[in-house]
Amino acid sequence: MKVLYIVYQLLIGYPLVIVATLFTAIFTILCFPWKNSKAPRTVQVLWSRSVLWFLLVPIKVTGRENVDTKQSYVFVANHQSFLDVFAIYGWLPNNFKWLMKKEIRKVPFVGTACAVAGHIFVDRANPKAAMKSLEDVKVQLHDGISTAIFPEGTRTKTGEIGRFKQGAFKIAMDLNLPVVPISLKGFFKAMPSKQFYVNPGSHVEIHIGQPIDLSQFNDMNEAMAYVREQIQKGLN
Repeated sequence: MKVLYIVYQLLIGYPLVIVATLFTAIFTILCFPWKNSKAPRTVQVLWSRSVLWFLLVPIKVTGRENVDTKQSYVFVANHQSFLDVFAIYGWLPNNFKWLMKKEIRKVPFVGTACAVAGHIFVDRANPKAAMKSLEDVKVQLHDGISTAIFPEGTRTKTGEIGRFKQGAFKIAMDLNLPVVPISLKGFFKAMPSKQFYVNPGSHVEIHIGQPIDLSQFNDMNEAMAYVREQIQKGLN
């Protein structure tokens, strides 16, 4: 069964993902004058969902009632696998901009589409450039536009939540925006780091937590620890 499932992914699933990705990227680029309208966003959401559909990964989403689509937030999530981005983009009800690694900018069509859509690229090896990216994303966070960040900065290699970086929390504190913890469960088991296929029989879950006002904490480290704790609770 596992062999048949992997063959399906290689011969059918991934080719469908590639076609859907190219269509979505080209559509997004052509819609540049209307990049903040409903049509490009709808197509991008359907594309993200289609990736999990084509790879036959069922998903359960809870907590959508915890967020207001007219409010701007800083969403932070644990980073377990390649599938995380598609799950959040496809099932998070809010309009948001990713803070993503700069290497994606070089991917043909996809990098251009991400730039057109207003996502922000971060040079993780250059602290000064990274700070500039944080300032760029701040400009967009108004009128219900949010940002989504993996505070670990990279995918886990063990399945455990890694050490958080401060960027997401600095944005939230500077703009007085609530932080929303997102718990991604089952994604590491479905597709561990450096594995190119999804394990058969995988089930994944997203839990969107309650918004957290960081002004209640004495310092950033305390706020980061609390948010990390809330993400961990969603995994239990």
